[in-house]
Amino acid sequence: MGTLYYGDVATPIEIEDRALAHVKVVIATKLRRGESFTLSWTHGPGQEVGRSTVWLHPSIPLRFVFDEPEPALLSRAWIEALATSANSSGGLLLVPEPDQPGA
Repeated sequence: MGTLYYGDVATPIEIEDRALAHVKVVIATKLRRGESFTLSWTHGPGQEVGRSTVWLHPSIPLRFVFDEPEPALLSRAWIEALATSANSSGGLLLVPEPDQPGA
């Protein structure tokens, strides 16, 4: 399970390593462009039922921590799906990985 630390929030955001690797690419791209946006996700197992949203801004410290020492292989289709959501008025939504053709 990976962890996203944002600003001085006491509770880090836990996201599965593979998903976090894809979210990192989209977040880094948008923040590099100086764009602010929201990130939303549903709470995982063992957490209170519900969903959360944070406002991401280039001036707020952000750190990604991965449990796996090796980087995940990235899916272009998943990055594109996440980027499409990030560019919408609803902001970046942690959507499931699209099915791969032939998988």
